[in-house]
Amino acid sequence: MRPLVAPGPELTPAQRERWSRHLLLPEIGEEGQRRLLNARVLVVGAGGLGSPALLYLAAAGVGTIGVVDDDVVEESNLQRQVVHGTADVGRAKVDSAADAVARLDPSLTVVRHRERLTPQNAADVVAGYDLVLDGSDTFETRYLVNDTLVAAGRPWVWGAVLRFDGHVSVFDPAGVTYRDLFPTPPPPGTVPGCGEAGVLGGVCAAVASVMVTEAVKLVTGAGRPLTGRVLVHDALAMTWRELPLRPDPRRTTDDVLPTVTAQELLHDGQGSTARTVVDVREPDEHAAGAVPGAVLLPLAELLADPGRLPAGPVVLHCARGGRSAQALRAVLASGRTDVVHLDGGFAAWRAAGGPVV
Repeated sequence: MRPLVAPGPELTPAQRERWSRHLLLPEIGEEGQRRLLNARVLVVGAGGLGSPALLYLAAAGVGTIGVVDDDVVEESNLQRQVVHGTADVGRAKVDSAADAVARLDPSLTVVRHRERLTPQNAADVVAGYDLVLDGSDTFETRYLVNDTLVAAGRPWVWGAVLRFDGHVSVFDPAGVTYRDLFPTPPPPGTVPGCGEAGVLGGVCAAVASVMVTEAVKLVTGAGRPLTGRVLVHDALAMTWRELPLRPDPRRTTDDVLPTVTAQELLHDGQGSTARTVVDVREPDEHAAGAVPGAVLLPLAELLADPGRLPAGPVVLHCARGGRSAQALRAVLASGRTDVVHLDGGFAAWRAAGGPVV
């Protein structure tokens, strides 16, 4: 397996001592530890899965750890969310988690994203990371993580728990994705959450440990990743089962989105004649620099009402292509066939020498 991350600087004597047990593993060794220290890993959710995952990522020496969560610590969290303590009740989870990582290893960098992952911010939040671990507890967030990382062309590690059961897998845009496992979200209210059905704290730890193991393997290139397979854990029977997972041909076809390159758009009259350019970024991004003649229609507004899109051929764009891909899926689902999105987004437009207003 090809490592996700290049090695960082040579280890210091203190670092060799700290991670000496990793250095003894031929599959990791000193080079693998340097990759871990150079890695940037984002954890979505500082809850039941995110809590133990954060601690083991820190213990493994992942150099930069991001955590996304907009919630505060509650008393009922402490039964399983081991990164938080009694004194943290009422605090922002990202702050409590950052403090816990600092206690474990103050040399690591923790990036706090005290916000909910949304279609508006997802592409920008994940852009600075090599790998994402999703421990969220809503289908909405899981599909958002999947679609954002498919658009970005990066793998991610997924885990889920409920009662005494757990599931883990690794999804890869070039192969199997979350939509191959669950093509569409279940109807609201049909699947209970941990708040309704409960969960055993130890199951969270078991699943999170597998997630971190997969993360370490992906970063260092060790072993065989859990792609194309789903691990199913039954704690009452104390079993782990492996289920094969293959790409859904219908999903693979649907995910081939029509695009236009920046060079093609430049040749097409710089976006001002044959096709209308629609910018799905936020107003402040648009104001800071835009394609000449582009119409501003933020992603949230477009997703709420795809009918607001101008008539005639349209090119959608965002910062790098993630949000415009989400917008395009919604527009195509509404029946439009004359819409494409800009490959690489505004960044590609500028890199191609496109004019900016």
